[in-house]
Amino acid sequence: MKSELYRNIMITTDGSEQNQMAISYGIELARLSEAKVYVAYVVDTAAFASIPMDAGWEMMYKMLETEGKDVASTVEELATEAGLEVESKILEGHPSHEIIEFAENNDIDLIVVGTLGKGGLDRFLLGSVAEKVTRNSKVPVLVIRGSSKE
Repeated sequence: MKSELYRNIMITTDGSEQNQMAISYGIELARLSEAKVYVAYVVDTAAFASIPMDAGWEMMYKMLETEGKDVASTVEELATEAGLEVESKILEGHPSHEIIEFAENNDIDLIVVGTLGKGGLDRFLLGSVAEKVTRNSKVPVLVIRGSSKE
C-alpha cells in the first residue's frame, strides 16, 4: 500500500542509544508507506566553531564525520533489511538548521527525530535539536521520546 502522504521520510540520528526508538519508528513507518528513507547525521561544527582551525580541530571534525558515517551505515543496513530504498547524508553545521534545510530542499514529507525529553535547566542550557526542528520546520515532524538511562 504505497502512501501518497509519505514518499520520502528523513530519519535523523545522533548515534546515541536513546535515538534507537526514533530509528525504529521511522523505518517501520517507511516500510508501511513504502517510502524512501533518508538517514541524516549532522556533524555539529557550530559546537567547536570558537576553536582555532588547526590540527586539533581537523582531527575532531574527522572523528565526528567518521562517527556519522558509521551511524548512518548502521541505519542504512536496518532500512535495507526492511526492504526500503535508503540514502544517507552527512551534513555539517548547526544540527537543527541543517536538518530543516535538507528536508525543505529535498522533497521530504516527514522528519523523524528523537529526543531524551529533557526539561528545565538541561533544556535551557543545552537547547534541543528536536524542539528547534519542530518549531521551525515547514515539513511535518514526528518526535519520538527516547528513554534515559538515569
